[in-house]
Amino acid sequence: MYSLRVAVILVRHPLVQDILLSLRDVSTGPDAFRRLAVRISVLLAAEALRELPARTATVMTPLGEATGQRVDADVVVVPVLRAGLGMLDAVLELVPGARVGHIGLQRDEMTAIASRYYAKLPPRMADSHVLMIDPMLATGGSAVDAVDLLKEAGARRIQILCIVAAPEGIAFVEQHHPDVDIYTPVIDAGLDARKYILPGLGDFGDRLYGTL
Repeated sequence: MYSLRVAVILVRHPLVQDILLSLRDVSTGPDAFRRLAVRISVLLAAEALRELPARTATVMTPLGEATGQRVDADVVVVPVLRAGLGMLDAVLELVPGARVGHIGLQRDEMTAIASRYYAKLPPRMADSHVLMIDPMLATGGSAVDAVDLLKEAGARRIQILCIVAAPEGIAFVEQHHPDVDIYTPVIDAGLDARKYILPGLGDFGDRLYGTL
């Protein structure tokens, strides 16, 4: 079981929940799945980035001056390869100036243990707002490994954005990184014997890229 010492923010927006149900549907093909993944990621990212610092700024409209708010933060978005790439464009649509890192983790289908095969992160992340994106938080092993890397690179403000989470994954993140917030629309029942989330939505990467 998990507790709520780690901040788990459940995004209950009805549009998010509607898209999630379509993503779960086994009849949703890769083309529709990709479009839905982008839509839900935009909504989730908007919620996760709600507290970004801002500064007052003034622009000239066709009729006069208008004062408002500009984002005043360095945002770094880090997808966990390969499935996280399906969420990346959505975040960049919201924050075009975000810097991007990549972490490659390959899960062993027998042991469910992830091994690292690639990592490329931007420099100077100590004062950055880091959004790590990985659609499925299952065992939590990949998420913890990725956060380990981010912290080693200097990141201090880290959020995890996922589309489906399992209690086991949340508990594992909490055990290792209780200072990291998790944003997700749902916490499913748990993991099966193969460490897949139930009811989940299957292998996100395979459904995204049609490699079933």
